[in-house]
Amino acid sequence: MKRYFHLTLLFIVLLVLLWSGINPHDQFTWFLEVFPAIIGILILLATYRRFHFSNLVYFLIAIHMIILMVGGHYTYAQVPLFNWLRDVFDLSRNHYDRLGHLAQGFIPAIISREILLRLSPLKKGKLLNFIIVCICLAISASYELIEFLVSVVTGTAAEAFLGTQGDIWDTQRDMLMALIGSILALLSLSSLHDKYITQQSGGR
Repeated sequence: MKRYFHLTLLFIVLLVLLWSGINPHDQFTWFLEVFPAIIGILILLATYRRFHFSNLVYFLIAIHMIILMVGGHYTYAQVPLFNWLRDVFDLSRNHYDRLGHLAQGFIPAIISREILLRLSPLKKGKLLNFIIVCICLAISASYELIEFLVSVVTGTAAEAFLGTQGDIWDTQRDMLMALIGSILALLSLSSLHDKYITQQSGGR
């Protein structure tokens, strides 16, 4: 049953990846956006026999990959649904980018939590939560540095990848969203995640 669930998630993600690569808004931006998802898929496949995440984590990873692929297809500033929301609610910008960075904190928080609880001496508590939040902020800051390096190397070609939409504080707001996402994940999913970890370990 677990293997069937995992294969179903993989099939859905690969299907979305295929769709996202068909006539994307900008081919270079598509590659930049989906590259982390492709690397993630390869890592998960390579380590699958040695380490299985809980079904909750695999589900969250699939959601995160799909967010990246949708953003890659349209670019984060041009996702149609969020353009519609921008126009209906008279927003200053397309906020799909903010959703992506919220997920960049929310989902790695649960991934990190599972790895630390299962593979390290750390126990549930304030120290674990603090380390998880720090890891998520480090991931977010690293991603912003990668965006910076890409923009320096490629110049205007990376404008859609940066997705600042004219906001001079975009980098800081992106990291803030990751921080909020990591805290929300710990507050909302820790108890449920514990149940999935117990199931994964066979009730031990």
